[in-house]
Amino acid sequence: MAISTYFIAGLLFAVGLVVAGMTQPAKVVHFLDFSGDWDPSLAFVMGGAISVHAVSYHFIMKRKSPVFSGQFLVPTRQDIDVPLVAGAALFGIGWGLGGYCPGPALTSLGAASGDAALFTGALLAGHWAFAGYSRVKARIEQRNAKRQGEEASAA
Repeated sequence: MAISTYFIAGLLFAVGLVVAGMTQPAKVVHFLDFSGDWDPSLAFVMGGAISVHAVSYHFIMKRKSPVFSGQFLVPTRQDIDVPLVAGAALFGIGWGLGGYCPGPALTSLGAASGDAALFTGALLAGHWAFAGYSRVKARIEQRNAKRQGEEASAA
């Protein structure tokens, strides 16, 4: 039941993106072009999505748990650090240059869009590169902590 619900929600999201025109990179580029042929329609799409989320979140979080899970998985970190800002900047640059963000790019893959395939490939490559970096960084931190522990017990 959960998988079919996820599929229906994803399908509804994809249809919404197509109807709103968000799978067309030119729509995004025109939204970001304030000095030329500016198209404000993306702001209305985002405003509608944020409004629905704000109202829904309030009621959903009053529940004991989600419908298909034992607990809510809500981020608890509230700090702003360099990786967060750098990631947001890279996301914004990729969005502005490519005209896609991940949702519309995946939706456009269904239409066999070569641009969307290229964007999605770059997105996945970036994801895998960051995941590899994170694993290496964690190993180095573990190794350093182990050395510090050994040095402390030797002293």
